[in-house]
Amino acid sequence: MAISRKEELRALNAEERIFVEKSHHPALQEMNDADLSSLVKLARQQRDKAQTEANRRRREMRGKADPKGSAASARDDGSQMKVAVLAMTMRRLNTEVERRRRLSASITLVENARNVLALKQQAATRGNEFNTRYAHQGMRAKPSTKVNSLIRPMERGRQRAAAQVAQAKRDAR
Repeated sequence: MAISRKEELRALNAEERIFVEKSHHPALQEMNDADLSSLVKLARQQRDKAQTEANRRRREMRGKADPKGSAASARDDGSQMKVAVLAMTMRRLNTEVERRRRLSASITLVENARNVLALKQQAATRGNEFNTRYAHQGMRAKPSTKVNSLIRPMERGRQRAAAQVAQAKRDAR
């Protein structure tokens, strides 16, 4: 269930409001990686603290724990709402961290592919004289002549097993 920003503000204290506001869209994408990691750490701590408090209140309500104040808690709606808001904040932050990780991985992959292409083109300009085979000139790489099979090994094994079963049935007659 989506929680509106008005409900978020009602459930949080002043310190929590600040970092929850930073976890929303425009501010989140403008944040640098160091600030984002510190915000994730802070949000995780606050969420764990709120979960502990909500669990304590629930235990008080059931009578399994001594009350923290003079009387046991009667309701824990506010603490449950706070936990939900902080969990949504963590979800937004984790999504942004994962998005940035995938983006940097993609950029790295493209850079590596360009480097490999440049090396391959550089090797192609040297020609075949480096890779020709003559006696007494040391080892040279010999290109593989093995043809890649288009049939998956798993499919080949399945067909062999089916043939064995069919042959066993014929032999049993």
